[in-house]
Amino acid sequence: MTKTFSSANAMRRGFLMAAGALSAAAVAPRALGQPQKWPSKPIRIVVAFPPGGLTDAYARNYAEFLGGRLGQQVMVDNKPGAGAIIGIDIVAKSPPDGTTLLMTTSGTVWQNRVLYSKLPYNLDKDLTPVVFFPSGPLVVGVPEKLGVTNFREFIEYAKKNPTSMGTYAPGSYPHMMADQTNKSEGTKIQAVHYRGESPMWVEVAGGQTQIAVGSYQAFNTVSTRGVRAIGVTGSYRSPKLPDVPTLVEQGVDSRLVGLEGGLPLMAPSGTPEAVLQALSRAAVDWSNTPGAAKLRENFAIPNKPKNLADTRKDWERDVPVWIKLAVDLGLKLD
Repeated sequence: MTKTFSSANAMRRGFLMAAGALSAAAVAPRALGQPQKWPSKPIRIVVAFPPGGLTDAYARNYAEFLGGRLGQQVMVDNKPGAGAIIGIDIVAKSPPDGTTLLMTTSGTVWQNRVLYSKLPYNLDKDLTPVVFFPSGPLVVGVPEKLGVTNFREFIEYAKKNPTSMGTYAPGSYPHMMADQTNKSEGTKIQAVHYRGESPMWVEVAGGQTQIAVGSYQAFNTVSTRGVRAIGVTGSYRSPKLPDVPTLVEQGVDSRLVGLEGGLPLMAPSGTPEAVLQALSRAAVDWSNTPGAAKLRENFAIPNKPKNLADTRKDWERDVPVWIKLAVDLGLKLD
């Protein structure tokens, strides 16, 4: 306990020194009047998805570590619905004081700016990234009774049979993948949206949905119930499924399947730089703990989150790529 409170005091002292060095010109208008002591009240992490998936797991593990470091309560508040719009809206309209944060999937804050004609917030102006938690390769799974063992065989099945692909949200990676496959292969795969990964994979196990794409941990809950992995997304194989080739290895030439999304932690724009730095450092330090290692092991994620500066660089590089993919698909959600 003594160690926790000394760490908290050290962080507060570090923040006060950094805050004092910030000039008025360097602070965004929304941050004027920011209290000198942070955090002055409990921190809330709004998760835009239900409990049970990777987004929620990252939020809860990080919250526990952050609370211990700051000596302040850090709560996780699941606010799913409307393709993550409900949760994002709460944080986008919150005071930029570092006590209300967002945990969501990359697609909901990248592609959604072009997938929706109108949103109740401005994704270019109202939120800023803090840290990007990697998701690792996503698993492509099908019911074993379909009789397909790879993605090419699934395409042939989909050309001859009514087929649906489960997604964990409108505009998510699997939603885009369904549309991309239809466009490039001439299939008519219907995207079916669920409230998170768990119900999506249950429907695959029951045969109501013919294919889904999601995290290894969620897939693994049904891997013994007649669901087969036929591929993984990204540029490398899953550490938990070394014999399952990537879609790229299987000859799928869509740029989408070679990309890796993730789970961003975000704050309202105008949150002081020193607070963003403190939150980012906590995420990087947490990633080196046994608890974080266990989470990565369970979800088959080989890489760790980066610091704030590198997160911003990756954000500037990757967001335009994902937006262009959505634009090229001509996908609209409203």
